[in-house]
Amino acid sequence: MIVNKKIEQASTIDSKFYTSDSIFSKSKKIFENTWQFITHESNLDAKNAFPFNYLDNFIDEPLLVVRNKDNIINCFSNVCTHRGNVLVEDHSTVKNNFFCRYHGRRFDSEGKCIFMPKFENVIGYPSATDNLTKISISKWRQFIFCSLSGDLKIDNFFSDMEKRIGWLPIEDFIFEPKLSKDYEVKANWALYCDNYLEGFHIPFVHHDLAKQFEYDEYSVELFPYSNLQLGIGKDGEDCFDLPTTSVDYGKNIIAYYFWVFPNMMFNFYPWGLSLNIVKPISKDLTKIEFRSFVWDKTKLQIGAGSNLDKVEQEDEEIVESVQRGVNSRFYNKGRFSPSMETGVHHFHTLLSDFIK
Repeated sequence: MIVNKKIEQASTIDSKFYTSDSIFSKSKKIFENTWQFITHESNLDAKNAFPFNYLDNFIDEPLLVVRNKDNIINCFSNVCTHRGNVLVEDHSTVKNNFFCRYHGRRFDSEGKCIFMPKFENVIGYPSATDNLTKISISKWRQFIFCSLSGDLKIDNFFSDMEKRIGWLPIEDFIFEPKLSKDYEVKANWALYCDNYLEGFHIPFVHHDLAKQFEYDEYSVELFPYSNLQLGIGKDGEDCFDLPTTSVDYGKNIIAYYFWVFPNMMFNFYPWGLSLNIVKPISKDLTKIEFRSFVWDKTKLQIGAGSNLDKVEQEDEEIVESVQRGVNSRFYNKGRFSPSMETGVHHFHTLLSDFIK
């Protein structure tokens, strides 16, 4: 699965990455060692305990986010340390502590075991093993993320995006459930990312969208664990009102397409943000979660971010076609366009590094 770091000499990752059950299972370590989106901070305002699985149907690790009385957000294993019962089943309010409904063990908001009935004669109780395991958690603006390993600092993934669009009041964007939607794609999760990471296909697949872009000005900027595709619009298209301090000041930018390894897409439009999370289910089935956060409602129906469902349907159709194709005995690898597919090449080099 080694991918040459020099794009002019490189071939794409082996097609088995998209078709092999064993490689799909092995790819779990990619997600275990990076950061995953949990929720947005306002989701903890009314109810401060948020249970979730790290990645549903792929890495089904029960976890729990809790905001305590001091407004500190922590993430713990959501499994009782006595007999393994799942502690919190629903998004709920926890005041001072929470307990296991199986045998009554109690934990405080710091995950410490503080009570267990009928344990008076247990030698060595309580000990550190009776406390809930704390999971690495971090926040960027209003968005909360966790990592099962925490070995890589979250700044490695988000600092370049912050530098570029930090002038946006992202913490004030409002989640809009009516504009949020889930999709299922009959394709490998990495194929979906491949498609996102290049604008090469836009004039061939997205005919209406292509009319808004200056295709010849397409560019990709690479960072250690993320990259940026700049959407430069034609004259007359709705674009960002950039501050003079922005490095992009003077450009007609209609979209910032940020990808964060391995499976997060932050699409900034003049109306706000479409956050897309790519969640593997099987080697050839993927769930895509679209979550919309609105900044300016008056711009929702104009510009590059105005008809996302149509663009998504077009992407799904072509990606599912590619999934059928990579199963062919006559296909193994392809070559990269050095001018148009640097984002895909960047992704493939990261995949090969993480899956060794």
